[in-house]
Amino acid sequence: MIIGQIKDGIVLDHITAGHGMTLYNFLGLDELECQVALIKNADSVKMGKKDIIKIDRVIDLNMDALGYLDPGVTVNIIKDGKLAKRENLDIPQRIENVIKCKNPRCITTVEQELPHIFTLRDRENRVYRCLYCESKAK
Repeated sequence: MIIGQIKDGIVLDHITAGHGMTLYNFLGLDELECQVALIKNADSVKMGKKDIIKIDRVIDLNMDALGYLDPGVTVNIIKDGKLAKRENLDIPQRIENVIKCKNPRCITTVEQELPHIFTLRDRENRVYRCLYCESKAK
């Protein structure tokens, strides 16, 4: 299978196999007016199998959200057909408005304008807790 080269855009590489569609939906890529390619289960020496997303335009990405959803993702910015910037994502210390607190007693269920903020409490097990009520993210 051949997917064309990108002149100016973004390549999300090293996505965990099977998670590409989750990132595609979270980023709202179906609403873009440009070419977007989702490659599932591509062969990878490093990972065995991986997903890749190619976007034929440079857009703003929430790097913390991407790092939370799939911490091994590599974001490649392409300009004039060449790699301009590469960023390897990691698990973020804090995420905002990516997930919602499930605790019915949390202040965020009453105060709708408050952002849903979670902080990383256990890096090894990827445990996040609500900033307001300390509930564990699910």
